[in-house]
Amino acid sequence: MFNNRKKITQIDSLIGQQTNIKGEIKFTGGLHIDGNIVGNVISEVSDSDAVLTLSEQGSIHGDVRVPNIILNGKVLGNIYSQEHIELAVKARVTGNVYYNVIEMATGAEVNGSLIHAVDMSCQPALPIEHKPNKKQETSSVNTTE
Repeated sequence: MFNNRKKITQIDSLIGQQTNIKGEIKFTGGLHIDGNIVGNVISEVSDSDAVLTLSEQGSIHGDVRVPNIILNGKVLGNIYSQEHIELAVKARVTGNVYYNVIEMATGAEVNGSLIHAVDMSCQPALPIEHKPNKKQETSSVNTTE
């Protein structure tokens, strides 16, 4: 995938596998995440070459707004990719994916909507629908004698 990339992705910042961050991350250049983020991940508006790489071990619990994304981990939130997004085999997204160009490998999973949009600034954040698992669906029964 990304066979026609102009240049090899440069990593300017790395978040390691044993790292947990709570809060919003704003970056320029290349960001590689192996750890866990609770908060939004956003590239600076002026950096149209920004690239986010989320490895199989990484996860983000928040929205992602980056022009170029290579995703192989888990995201619970909406994703906005103005240029190009690649969903690799282990990618798991619970949220809506707004994209200009998308590549999706067999095995990648999106639990939400795929929305083609060239201008991300005009896209509203649609709510993420959480479906309860079977344990949450069962109701408790109170018995009184």
